[in-house]
Amino acid sequence: MSRPALRTALPPWLAHALRAQRGPVPWNAVVRGALAGGPLLTLALLAGHPSLGVVAALGAMLAGINDRPGSRRVSVQRLGVPALAGALGLLIGTYAGQYASAYADRHAPGGPGQYAGAVALTLLLTSLGLLAGGMSAVGPVASGAGTQLLVATAIGAGMPLPEPGWERALGYLAGAGWLLALRLVLPTPSALTGGDYRFDGERDAVAAVYDAIAALLDAVGTPDATARRAALTAALDHAQDALTGPRLRRYASSSTERRLHAQYTAALPLAEAATALAWTGDHIDGRASAGPRRLAEAVRGNTATGPLPAPARSAPALRALDDALLHAAEAFDRGDARTLPTRRRTVGSLLRLALGTGGREYGLRVALSFGASAAVAQALHHEHWYWLPATAVFLVKPDLGPLVSRVLCRAAGTVLGAVLFAGCAAVLPRPEGLVVLVAVSGALIPVATRHFAAQTAVVTVLVLALVMVGGEPQASWSRIGETLLACAIVLIVGHLPIPKGQRGGGVRARLDEAAAAAHLYLAHVLESDDRAARWTLRREAYRTLARARTAIALAGAEHPALARHSEGTDEIAAVLEQLVDTTTACAVHLDDTGGLGRHHTEQLTALLDQLARHQRHTGISLPEVPDGPDGPDALDMRETPGGAGASGTSGVSGASRGAGGAGGTRAGGAEGRRGAGRPRLTA
Repeated sequence: MSRPALRTALPPWLAHALRAQRGPVPWNAVVRGALAGGPLLTLALLAGHPSLGVVAALGAMLAGINDRPGSRRVSVQRLGVPALAGALGLLIGTYAGQYASAYADRHAPGGPGQYAGAVALTLLLTSLGLLAGGMSAVGPVASGAGTQLLVATAIGAGMPLPEPGWERALGYLAGAGWLLALRLVLPTPSALTGGDYRFDGERDAVAAVYDAIAALLDAVGTPDATARRAALTAALDHAQDALTGPRLRRYASSSTERRLHAQYTAALPLAEAATALAWTGDHIDGRASAGPRRLAEAVRGNTATGPLPAPARSAPALRALDDALLHAAEAFDRGDARTLPTRRRTVGSLLRLALGTGGREYGLRVALSFGASAAVAQALHHEHWYWLPATAVFLVKPDLGPLVSRVLCRAAGTVLGAVLFAGCAAVLPRPEGLVVLVAVSGALIPVATRHFAAQTAVVTVLVLALVMVGGEPQASWSRIGETLLACAIVLIVGHLPIPKGQRGGGVRARLDEAAAAAHLYLAHVLESDDRAARWTLRREAYRTLARARTAIALAGAEHPALARHSEGTDEIAAVLEQLVDTTTACAVHLDDTGGLGRHHTEQLTALLDQLARHQRHTGISLPEVPDGPDGPDALDMRETPGGAGASGTSGVSGASRGAGGAGGTRAGGAEGRRGAGRPRLTA
C-alpha cells in the first residue's frame, strides 16, 4: 500500500503522526543554528565556566526552535519575548528551588517538614502553569513565551548549577540574544536582488501576496478557487505580520519601508476584487492574472512595474480589478505610505482571549500536567527531576498537533535521540566532541521542526550533550523513562472530564472571535463608504477565520473521545467563510453600482439564517447583525433597480476608468450611491 493510501486508511489522530511539513531547506537558519550554541559553549569552556555555557546554549536552543521564516522585525518579537519570559522563569525557578531545598535541610529526614518545601514548589509550578496556559491562548508569540517560562522555571528549580539565579538569567538571555543578533545581522540570498537587505523578509512577503492574487485569478471558476483564496489569506497574514512588527518609531522612517507599506496597501483592493471574482465563479480572461504577476516581480526585484495589461471591464468585479491595478501602478511609482490599514489588538481583547473558555481550558490542562509531573518527579527523588515537567510542557501544547500524535512522536523521537547520543558519547572525545555535537544539533533544529518526532530527537541529543558538558553522567536511558512517564501523565490529563461548557473551549473561542469580526465587516460594508476601514475589517475577518480553521483542524484530528467536543464547528466556519466572501462581493458591487442585486441579498439572508440555526444547535456565541428600529425579524435591503441583471452596467462608463483608482470614487458609482444610498439592515 502506498504512503498516501496508508494515511487515508488510518484514523486522523494516527495519520497526523506520519505527516511532515514540506519545503526548501532554510539554509540561513541552519547557519545560524550552527553558529549559536556551539561557539557559546566553546567560549564558556575556554573561560572556565562550563555551566554558564550550558545555560547560554539552552537559551540559544529554545530560541532556535522559534526561529522561523519571516522579517527581521518579526523575529525580534518571536525570539525576544519568549527569551525574556524564559529568563524570568529561570530566575523564579532558581530561587524557588533553593528555598525548597533549604527548607527541607532544616527539618529532620522523614518528618512532615521535609516535604513542605517540595509541596510549596509544586504549588508554585502549578500556578505558573495555569498562568502560562491562559496566556498561550492569545497567540503564537504568547504561546512560545508561556512554554519558555515553564521550561526555564523547571530547569532553574531542579538543575544543579553553581551560579546564582541572576547570573543564570543573564546567561540564558545572552544565548537567545546571540541567536537574535545573528538573525538581524546576517543577510539572506534575497538581499542579492537589490535594495536594503534589512527588509528582504518584508519584500518576499509582499511579493508572495501578489503571486497569491494571480493564482486566485487563475483559479476563478474552478474547484481550486477556495484553496487559492485560503492561500491568499495566509500570504496576506504573513505580509501583515512582517510589516507590523515591533518598531522604535511609530511610523515607517526609511524610504524602503514606506515603499513596501505602499505596495502592501495597494494589494488590498486587488485581493478584494479577486475574491469577488472567485465568488461569482464566472470565467475570466488569462490576462487578468498577468498584472499581479508583474507587480510581484517588481516587488521582488525592487524595480519599476512597467506597463500592466488591463483586464476586461464587463462586470463590477472586473472593473474593480482594473481600477485596483491602476491604483497599484500609481502606488508603486509614488511609493510613500507611513502607516498600514491594520487593527491593533487592545489589552482588553487579549485579556478576553486569555481568560475566555479557550484560555481557561488550556490553562487548566497545562497546570495539571505541569504540576502533576513536578510532584511525581520530586517524589521519585531523581537527579534530573526537572526533565519530567519540562517534557510535559512540550507535550501539552496543542499547536504541535493532536494529543495522541504528540505523545507518539515525543516517545519515538526521545528513544531515537537517546540511542543516537549513547552511540556518539561512546566514541566522541570530551568535551570537544560534545561541543561539535551541540553545534551540529543546533544546525539541524530548523530542518527538524517540520516533524515533532524529528525535532524531539535532535533536541534530545543536544540536551544530553549539554548535560555531560556540565559535568553530569550520561543519562540517555533515564531520559527515555521520564519521557514515557510524562507521556502517560499528559494523556491522562488530556482525557480528564472538565466542566460542561468548557470543553472544546479553544475552538469555540476562535469561532466567537471570527464570527464577531465577520459581522462587524458586514455591518461596515452595508453602512459606510470608508474603504480603508473596510479593507482593515476584511483583513481581520479573514485572519480570525484562518485561526479558527487551524484550531478546528487540530481538534478534528484528535482522538474521537476529544474530537467530539468540537463537532459541528467546521460547518460554522464554512458558513462564516461564505458570509465574508459574499460580503466582499457585495462591497465591490456597491462601489460599482451603489446597490445590491437580488442574488446578493438572497445569499446574505440565507447565510445569516444558517448561522442562526447553528447557534441554536451548537451553543456557539454569535453576535447579532445590526438592525433597524422596528426589530431584527427581517433583512430588508434596497436593491439596484432592475435587480442583479441590470446592476452590472449601472452608471459606469469608460471615461470613469482611473478617475480615482481603487481608493477613489468613480463617477458612476458615486451617482448610484447618491440615488440608492447604502443598504441598511431594517425590520
